[in-house]
Amino acid sequence: MEIQAYVRADGRVGVRNHVLILPVSYEVNQIADRIVRQVPEAVTFRNQHGIDQTGADLEQTLRVYEGFATHPNVFGVVILGWGHEPYDLPSLAARAEAAGKQVELVTIEQVGGMRRAIERGVLAAQRFVAERGKAQRQPVPLSSIILGTECGGSDACSGISGNPALGVVSDLLVATGGTSILSETTELIGAEHLLAERAVSPEVAERILFIVRRIEENAMKMGVDIRGAQPAPGNIEGGITTIEEKSLGCIHKAGTAPIREVVEYAERPSEKGLVIMDTPGHDIEQLTGMVAGGAQIVIFTTGRGTPTGCPIAPVIKVATNTFTYQRMKDNIDFNAGTVIDGEETVEQAGRRLFQLMLEVLNGAQTKAEILGHREFGIYRIGQSL
Repeated sequence: MEIQAYVRADGRVGVRNHVLILPVSYEVNQIADRIVRQVPEAVTFRNQHGIDQTGADLEQTLRVYEGFATHPNVFGVVILGWGHEPYDLPSLAARAEAAGKQVELVTIEQVGGMRRAIERGVLAAQRFVAERGKAQRQPVPLSSIILGTECGGSDACSGISGNPALGVVSDLLVATGGTSILSETTELIGAEHLLAERAVSPEVAERILFIVRRIEENAMKMGVDIRGAQPAPGNIEGGITTIEEKSLGCIHKAGTAPIREVVEYAERPSEKGLVIMDTPGHDIEQLTGMVAGGAQIVIFTTGRGTPTGCPIAPVIKVATNTFTYQRMKDNIDFNAGTVIDGEETVEQAGRRLFQLMLEVLNGAQTKAEILGHREFGIYRIGQSL
């Protein structure tokens, strides 16, 4: 099976052709905003991070920046910095160039202030926007695609409509040789043994159990015992009482394929097929991690209508009940409530969702893209100093 997409210099496949303004610290958010106002064809986001990170926490943040700067959905990137961040920005720019991107590195200190940084960034962004037409879609195998799967603002229908339908999509993609990412480690608690049974090796099974133990231990250090409870008020209002209930519904997104690998947050999978990424349950932080890890598209199921998106990857929003779909049509792309209403089987809904994914991969805009949703958030594993 083939789609029409952009083949990049590093051999990866993009389904969008973005010019990204990448602010590496909160100090330059205002500059990024000013650039995009003058070059609205470019995209950016607001960054909550800055200069006070060290160790593994810093490494993880850098992994996200590199994942976005080198992402196959990106044609060119303007990297913005203050000049005193603990990041080797020339190396980040070099890695983006090695991936075949058009790159401009702009730091306030180097160019002599905010106004000159804006001018430099605008000129670069305009140049990249003019040049990106050189990249043309061409036939590529569907096996080139990495799908990020996500559920947020869940309800009592999520585990019996939207998530199983997404599981059908995951299985269909994996069957073509593609890759599907299951994330949300906090929402694997209570179901981790079922996933471990599907691992391709004892090492992968132990890795699944390890990341769940680790997230529970981290929660306990904060005085929170997640198991047997439901810490999310929205999920409680949606009819979910425990994390185990949420988890048993959550894992349906992974379909039935064997689990081939477990990767860290924002790490690119090295295996094809179904993989698990260790992320929090926070919607935007997990979405950012999967996209930084190479996901070109995300399918996001929601019972409550969570209105979110991503700066560089299309996000298909799936309502798990018809009431939410009807109430939030501006935000929702697909109604899986038809399963609850008895109009479709899970298999039928899943195959219909798979066809919508193919349309989006080929260029159709999602509601989140049309509305300009560009949320971004990096999972923190250490305190700010």
